[in-house]
Amino acid sequence: MALKVKSIATAAEKLVRNAQAASQEWLENTKAAGEAWASGTQAAKMNYGTAVRAGGIEDRFARGVAKAGSAKFVRKVGDVGGQRFAPGVGAGKVDYLANADQYFSLLAGLSLPPRAPRGSASNTQRVVAVDQALNAKRLALLGVTGGG
Repeated sequence: MALKVKSIATAAEKLVRNAQAASQEWLENTKAAGEAWASGTQAAKMNYGTAVRAGGIEDRFARGVAKAGSAKFVRKVGDVGGQRFAPGVGAGKVDYLANADQYFSLLAGLSLPPRAPRGSASNTQRVVAVDQALNAKRLALLGVTGGG
């Protein structure tokens, strides 16, 4: 006996309708789950490491990108990206101020070698000084030592 399955179009319509009706409940539950998310994510450290080192991970990643394709990327950017970009940046302002300030302060306090004429190899030392200072700050904020 064949299994009776509703149409994919009907299932998609129901999914969207139910998601719209449940969005406020989702928001409340998600906000309340912050501690559980943080502790669970921290506990998954080893799983993450195992996953990103799994055999063939590069190929699986590439196949996923190929499967989605550029058309899906463009469609999703058009469907939701434009609407969410400005509010997303606005929502991140507090975090940007809290985190970027450390880098701005670092840059403001750097003493760089003097500028040389355009094209001079000694100008590269200015770039190297900024790069090394920013990388050292990033690693210090992450609590990491070394070159990572």
